[in-house]
Amino acid sequence: MLLQEENDCRLIQFYISGNEKAFETLLFRHKERIFRFIYQKVKDGNLANDLFQETFVKVINTLKSGNYNEEGKFLPWAMRIAHNLVIDHFRRQSKVRLISESSSFDEEYSIFHKVASEDKNYLQEKCYEELEEQMLRLMEYLPKSQREMVQMRIFQDMSFKEIAEAENISINTALGRMRYALINIRKMIEKNNLVTDIA
Repeated sequence: MLLQEENDCRLIQFYISGNEKAFETLLFRHKERIFRFIYQKVKDGNLANDLFQETFVKVINTLKSGNYNEEGKFLPWAMRIAHNLVIDHFRRQSKVRLISESSSFDEEYSIFHKVASEDKNYLQEKCYEELEEQMLRLMEYLPKSQREMVQMRIFQDMSFKEIAEAENISINTALGRMRYALINIRKMIEKNNLVTDIA
């Protein structure tokens, strides 16, 4: 069978077994999606290319070290690595970039906000950074299926159709998990008296 016809899980197995062509196939299959995701966040072609390459260096190192255990969900896993590298970049640049979910599901309830750091002073930036960290900590208390849904929809910018395909579930199931995740996050925000709007 041609490598192009194999699924991601099999390609990873072949690559770990020493078939370099299997990884080339995997890279070719997903490179456009992952690069586009990074570029949308950084708005700079050269920087996006650097972060894209860094993403796949981490992917390769993880696969070769035998630490990959994502049960065949390669794309969400690689997108999570890319997202973390983007966040690390902005933190290194003393910038805070929070992701808005207001358009992703519920127009009336926004947890994450896009922030142009040049318009904020140092104290405000630190407040936003602390808020983001609090949100990420709260997400750890969500059921696994809901936590993964938030990560894929908000942080990895995947559509509900893409999520449904990646998780092998219906779009309605994906929507339901997202709804319950947002309800649970809202309850935790209220319980912990978190401030989600900084003037």
